[in-house]
Amino acid sequence: MLSKENLEEILASSLSKGGDFAEIFIEETKASTLFCEDNKIEKISSGAEIGAGIRLISEKETAYIATSNVSFKGLREAALKISGSIPGNKKNISVELKPQVPQQAFQIKKRPNEVHMGEKAQMVEILSQTARSLGDKVRQVTVRYSDSNQAVTIANSEGSYVEDNRIRTRYFVNVIAEKEGILQTGYEAPGGTVGFELFDLYPPEEYARKAAERALKMLDAPHAPAGKMMVVLSSDAGGTLIHEACGHALEADFILKGTSIFGGKIGKKVASELVTVLDDTTLPGKFGSYAFDDEGTPAQRTTLIENGILKGYLSDRYTSKELGIPASGNGRRENFRHKPVPRMTNTLIASGNMDPKEIVASVKNGLLVRRMGGGEVNVTNGDFVFEANEAYLIEDGKIKHPVRGAILTGNGPKVLEIIDMVGSDLGWQTGVCGKYDHAPVSDAQPTLRIPEMIVGGKT
Repeated sequence: MLSKENLEEILASSLSKGGDFAEIFIEETKASTLFCEDNKIEKISSGAEIGAGIRLISEKETAYIATSNVSFKGLREAALKISGSIPGNKKNISVELKPQVPQQAFQIKKRPNEVHMGEKAQMVEILSQTARSLGDKVRQVTVRYSDSNQAVTIANSEGSYVEDNRIRTRYFVNVIAEKEGILQTGYEAPGGTVGFELFDLYPPEEYARKAAERALKMLDAPHAPAGKMMVVLSSDAGGTLIHEACGHALEADFILKGTSIFGGKIGKKVASELVTVLDDTTLPGKFGSYAFDDEGTPAQRTTLIENGILKGYLSDRYTSKELGIPASGNGRRENFRHKPVPRMTNTLIASGNMDPKEIVASVKNGLLVRRMGGGEVNVTNGDFVFEANEAYLIEDGKIKHPVRGAILTGNGPKVLEIIDMVGSDLGWQTGVCGKYDHAPVSDAQPTLRIPEMIVGGKT
């Protein structure tokens, strides 16, 4: 265990040959994973990893070094090594760290490390067996459970000094159903900054059944029609649209590079006046929540778009300084081997005031999307392509039969501009965002009506 004085000396050593800013990130993560396939638990793993990263910034240059030796001697040697990697004037600097207290604490009712592996295996088996119990058309069920306890210490030459403990738990059940050569998939993947009480919040029997029923339902669905049509995105679809088609383009590193479509548009109208977009790291229990980001900046709620007007970006310390904007507490890294970059946390389109049923009833002919699948987005221009894993035709304001194979294509900013109805509900989805590395996130949206989108299907 390093003392405050040890950390101060390591930071001073990092700056001894020049540089404007030094930071140390120390991490110890304990994790367990169970994987089940073909109704058998194929893999159980648990372990711990410890390491540290030291970052040095001099004007626009950044140097980074990672090590698994977290002793005072090992980290001081790493600090001296990195100190000469960036040209600068030799400094005789002292650092005085001031501990920070988190503004909120997340309550963990059942710490995963105190739960026997056999009890975790039992929950995995319930998920697998429940999904398989829905009939012989269920061909494959894959279940994955994971929990992690990440303890971090973060200190920098500006005096910031924080300690944080992040516990996250998640399970994933994926079901493949088959009929006459047609394969369809259904999945559920709840998770959060919660402990083993995850299974109380999201009962395994209920969510395994949801996944299996979705896959089975789509087997008899005809192909989706192709062409331009009105689309209703249900809150059940989660916030995939806002995350992929808009969120990344609001991250400040893309703004700094000049590759984002939202660059230079602060204060300008970029969406319908019905649309407000937030990134809120303070929400209790959500997968992307924390007390401090990976640079020690306190968690906060950031308004990105308010009533259609662009208000801000998601930044870390470096991009906030370069762009002259506040640090929003979105500096994130996968682990100690990576330097922090701006990332989303819990990103959402805020609820409106319309009854979701009225939104569906307003559509004469269109498509209702209840579950989004994978997709791609171009951050530079906002163009996207998404699969719809669960979709239904709407005729004369009523939900008709399901359709399969629907693909949504469009432009994220343009879609935001034409949204003309926003529901009073809000549905969340848990995921892992892959940018340069991986980070846990949650996304949400209310029911939305989009007057026109291009739907790929079968003509």
